[in-house]
Amino acid sequence: MKLTSLKKLDTKLYKFIKEEEIRQSDGIELIASENYVSEPILEAMGTILTNKYSEGYPGKRYYAGNEIVDKIENLAIDRAKKLFKAEHANVQLFSGAPANMCAYFSLLKTGDKILGMDLAHGGHLSHGAEVNFSGKWFKFSFYGVDKKTQMLNYEEIEKLAKKIKPKLILAGYTAYPRTINFKRFRKIADSVGAYLMVDMAHIAGLIAGGVHPSPFPYADIVTTTTHKTLRGPRGAMILCKAKYAKQVDKTVFPMIQAGPHEHIIAAKAVCYGEALKPSFKKYAKQIIKNAQTLANELLKYGFDLVSGGTDNHLILIDLRNKKLNAKKFVESLDMAGISTNKNMVPFDTGTPFDPSGLRIGVPAATTRGMKEPQMRKIAYWINEVAENIGNKKKLEKIKKEVKTLCKKFPVPGTGNK
Repeated sequence: MKLTSLKKLDTKLYKFIKEEEIRQSDGIELIASENYVSEPILEAMGTILTNKYSEGYPGKRYYAGNEIVDKIENLAIDRAKKLFKAEHANVQLFSGAPANMCAYFSLLKTGDKILGMDLAHGGHLSHGAEVNFSGKWFKFSFYGVDKKTQMLNYEEIEKLAKKIKPKLILAGYTAYPRTINFKRFRKIADSVGAYLMVDMAHIAGLIAGGVHPSPFPYADIVTTTTHKTLRGPRGAMILCKAKYAKQVDKTVFPMIQAGPHEHIIAAKAVCYGEALKPSFKKYAKQIIKNAQTLANELLKYGFDLVSGGTDNHLILIDLRNKKLNAKKFVESLDMAGISTNKNMVPFDTGTPFDPSGLRIGVPAATTRGMKEPQMRKIAYWINEVAENIGNKKKLEKIKKEVKTLCKKFPVPGTGNK
């Protein structure tokens, strides 16, 4: 975007934004939870809708002057329901963790039992971590992956559920590279009389694109962010069965949130509209092709991949066989123009601050138009960095090569051709 007025009014901030634009354009984004939005989404976020207070819901607002805003929010709701074949959608959620908070309180009371994935095995902070509200307000127990396969073992999860008898079972993760069997989770939940909640934040775009099984109609309640594989603005939403609609809406407002961000809701409407197009299915299919190509190439270079590969958009690398320090590896990759993040791996001997793994993902690179040949080149660079940790001269050379490639694949909305 041109930012003409900002350039005149606030030169310092304008300079910082342009620097970030250059950083994004010149580097390869491999953080699995990041993506690039389209220019229409950027435009929607920058509209005068940000001026409007609209506490409440369409047709039931606490302020006057919301007749146009109601149309916009209803458009987003209708598109979200159509996209995921959901019975009800609340599109007002600000972010993923608050969405999970709203989901819990829609169905549970403080202190109720929840069974979710261990953070070290791929779960999220808001899935019961002690330092998070979820771990403080609810009684969480955890399942993990099988030590041998490093995949979900549904028989073991069912045994654990019958032992614990949770009121809610949570599926959906931030660092699990395999397909989730939601139908099997429904069976487990039914066997103990529990609700089934799915956090599909990472795989929402894959589900929308038809390359990952859908949690519908199995889940009672589903949360998601809108800014990962779904390729929308920073935000979230809750989808649920119609019988939970009223309690979900009451939990979102007035219990936890107040005035919704209607400029972001408008951008969500654009996002859902884009995801309903055939081109989005092609995008989702390419994500899988790219992730599996990258995974196979990394295996050739001797990297140890958790579960041996990937079915989705992300790859989790256990660096212990390479004797690489994850923090230093991430720093060296960053110096080479490749953004990643350190991450715990199952049965990690490290800590969250000094873990043994690296998490990478391909949604952002795929959005730029990169395909299998570029994935092979990226794998080569990752291996080169691994063999040259801290070697500034070598890393600078790789960075120049990365920049040359990136110029052929512009970031949407930057104007860089």
